[in-house]
Amino acid sequence: MPKEEVTDLLFFMKAFPSEVRERALWLRDFVWDLYPQANELIYDNYNALAVGWSPTEKMGHIFCSFAVYRVGYNTHFGFYWGSELHDPKKLLIGEGKQYRYLQVTDVGSFPQDEVKTLVEEAWENSLAKVKDAKQITNSKTIVKMVSDNKREKKLKAPKK
Repeated sequence: MPKEEVTDLLFFMKAFPSEVRERALWLRDFVWDLYPQANELIYDNYNALAVGWSPTEKMGHIFCSFAVYRVGYNTHFGFYWGSELHDPKKLLIGEGKQYRYLQVTDVGSFPQDEVKTLVEEAWENSLAKVKDAKQITNSKTIVKMVSDNKREKKLKAPKK
């Protein structure tokens, strides 16, 4: 089962501190427990490690994701089509045309019930965007991108 397949993700997360890895793995389990039929798409980018879930293998069908940034280790739990979601409690951050997210600093304060509702709507929205049912695949973990260059946290030289 894909939830148990963490080898690729752990490889990409080895540069992050343990508390950041634990937070990311908790978010991963949160989504896998809700949507075991979804596909996990891994993007090891320059600025961040991002993991999205989609009913297909396409980025445009991602319904939710998390990203861990290389500088500052900020963690976002987001929605690729978040601007289309009903967010009555105004949990989501973002002003752009599409992406919305929550800043996750501590899993203990993560609003699970509210986010589950958003994830359910995002899943239905994502399925509606799939034009060809043959594109739907189930329960795969796919590494979609690996950037050779990674942004590193730069140490500042002391002032003289």
